[in-house]
Amino acid sequence: MNQHVVEVTLENARQVLIEESMQRLVVVDFWADWCAPCKALLPVLEKLAAEYDGQLLLAKVNADQQPDIAAQFGVRSLPTVILMRDGQPVDAFQGAQPETEVRRLLEKHLPQPWEGLLDEASRMLQAGDAAGALPLLREAYEASGQSADIAMALAQVLIELNRCDEAETVLKGIGKAHQGPAYAQLLDLLAERRTNARSPELEALEQAFAERPEDGELALRLARQYRSEHQYEAALQTLLDVLRRDLGFADGAARQEFLDTLNTLGKGDPLAARFQRQFFNLLY
Repeated sequence: MNQHVVEVTLENARQVLIEESMQRLVVVDFWADWCAPCKALLPVLEKLAAEYDGQLLLAKVNADQQPDIAAQFGVRSLPTVILMRDGQPVDAFQGAQPETEVRRLLEKHLPQPWEGLLDEASRMLQAGDAAGALPLLREAYEASGQSADIAMALAQVLIELNRCDEAETVLKGIGKAHQGPAYAQLLDLLAERRTNARSPELEALEQAFAERPEDGELALRLARQYRSEHQYEAALQTLLDVLRRDLGFADGAARQEFLDTLNTLGKGDPLAARFQRQFFNLLY
């Protein structure tokens, strides 16, 4: 028995059609035993109710046995399917429909798979955990087909974490149709972050390194400073250049710093994955 399918009666109608629709999508199927199209449609609806596993409830109304409910909804032909959300009809169709069409209609009203990721990321951001929110936003960004709204949320967190190059890449991927005031504000925030994010210590190390680019010890110090200021791409690139010259530099200190920086980024981070591949090429 599918736990997400229920028979509607006068006794449970309010609970099923109104109260339940406050929590999830309710698909109300008006049918009758004599209706051949109803019998063709019902297995499709039951299959989808099982597949979506709790995201929707299939409420079956036998129009012959429950004429008052059918009349309240203005049902004039069978099968009629009405979608309920927050106590109100939000969509409907009549007649037997192919599974692809029913699925398309349902997905217009079901939560998108990335919405839970966004909710969790929002909770983390409210708690001040931008680093914890980042992988969730990145996953939501990819799952949504790189939605412009999610892209801007992702870029904002990257800017907050001082990962400005990555934020710029994300912002460049947003189409012109979505480049409104919020987009412009993010560009200004990115420019401001780049201007203010560089400490005097970092600038002094960069200047010294520009004068002595072959100094491995200086490169190692510079990479550590980059990491401390969350400029992970610059840190990894600096260390990779050192490792290309000497994989065991400073008794393995450069290699360990490289691995520590990858671990800071976390498993699944695309920046870490890119540099990890380059590191493996050095090893093998």
